[in-house]
Amino acid sequence: MLSIGELSIKTGVKVPTIRYYEQMNLVTAPERSEGNQRRYTTVELERLTFIKHARDLGLKIDAIRELLDLSAHPEQPCADANRIAEDHLSATRKRIAQLQRLEAELMRITEGCHGDSIKDCYVIQSLSDHALCKDTH
Repeated sequence: MLSIGELSIKTGVKVPTIRYYEQMNLVTAPERSEGNQRRYTTVELERLTFIKHARDLGLKIDAIRELLDLSAHPEQPCADANRIAEDHLSATRKRIAQLQRLEAELMRITEGCHGDSIKDCYVIQSLSDHALCKDTH
């Protein structure tokens, strides 16, 4: 049995986040010791490790909840789990494309700044007038 502090250290999840996941019913409320300390089993450790890894990959809580529900039925086909991962991959690719457009625009703005003072600063001018932007970002 692990204390919440030990669980935090083993998983890399902060104590308040563990409590939050309990409130969100992602992690079941643990047994309590005679001193009213939370006591976690390896089941909660594995579940929290799963959640942490999913969060590190950027999955949203609802997707994680769905994946946890699916994992409770190991005999089911994995099509739904794959769909969740594919949806997240698609959203990630869109975000990467957006960030690449943002990077290009920021590079263009900073490279276009040759002023010696703020009154001639292309960065300030570009931020003041969206029409100076080359692309949508």
